Amino acid sequence: MLRQPVTTTLAPSPAGPYSQAIAANGFLFTAGQTPHDPATGDTVGATIGEQTVQAMKNLGAVLSAHGLDFSHVVKTTVHLHHPGRDFEGFNAIYEDFVDLPYPARTTVGSFLDDFLVEIDAVAAIPAPSPDLR
Repeated sequence: MLRQPVTTTLAPSPAGPYSQAIAANGFLFTAGQTPHDPATGDTVGATIGEQTVQAMKNLGAVLSAHGLDFSHVVKTTVHLHHPGRDFEGFNAIYEDFVDLPYPARTTVGSFLDDFLVEIDAVAAIPAPSPDLR
């Protein structure tokens, strides 16, 4: 199995020994993306809506670094600091970024320090087109 790291300066740098994403066996596996500004590291926004927008932008940047977008995403895992309070607000923003058929998704409650949401994704990498020369 060949593992190819994927990195971009348009999403926050890893805060530990992990990659922003790894491409392997026809899929891209992203690390959890948070609502942090990639340049400053500061948390963007105070509401679940504001923070979800930034986390999704960061996730989109990681996907884009491998030539993908949200249409390639087949599975997401969402961590909410306050799921009971923030589930509806999260969904309102999330559905602006993904289209039907929606990716499979798991949403869990997690202690997230000073932010409200973290999202990771698995995206299918399209097979190269055959050379028809």
